[in-house]
Amino acid sequence: MNRFCFALAALAVSAAFPSAHADSDRIEAKKDAGWVQLFNGKDLEGWKTSPPEQLEKSWYVKEGIIYSKGKQASHLFSPRDDYENFHYRIEAKISDKGNSGQYFRTKYGPGYPKGYEAQINSNFPDPQKTGSLYGFVKITEMLVQPDTWFTQEVIAKGNHIQIFVNGKKTADFTDEKNTHTRGHFAIQQHGPASGGPDVVVALKKIEVKELPPSK
Repeated sequence: MNRFCFALAALAVSAAFPSAHADSDRIEAKKDAGWVQLFNGKDLEGWKTSPPEQLEKSWYVKEGIIYSKGKQASHLFSPRDDYENFHYRIEAKISDKGNSGQYFRTKYGPGYPKGYEAQINSNFPDPQKTGSLYGFVKITEMLVQPDTWFTQEVIAKGNHIQIFVNGKKTADFTDEKNTHTRGHFAIQQHGPASGGPDVVVALKKIEVKELPPSK
């Protein structure tokens, strides 16, 4: 077979049997379709705290990661306040004896805001650990060690709420009272335990895939 014929044969085989790499790329693209990154990897543009001056006191970005700092409780709110149904995912870690939360359908305001909270807590002295739907579904087992990156996901459709930690379902709850129906996303910076170290929560990804509105 001459070189020209060999090249034609090779092209025919390639067309008939696409590479595994190409298939993998298509699968990844489909998996990531619809996701919107809420953290730009550079700064906290659009995000806010209550009061506003708490932003610089309690939050900063370094090398593409959001960190909290200080002893004062603070909440970092998303720019939008109308999230209703969604798949909301973060990649985070919490310090030793630290406490935080992945809030959703939350009202903007000072103190501890009104909204649902997917707990972030490895060994802070609170019985509700990472994976809990705070005040509704209590997880007492330490699912993630301190200072260890993990993924926590919230799927909210109407009054049905699910939480997953590293792919494992930890909460599956239907809120018959429809306590919170829409609002901001927020990340909590909790004050330290009595005599404990300052809390540090770190996040390298915050993203959402919005779902159809409730009827």
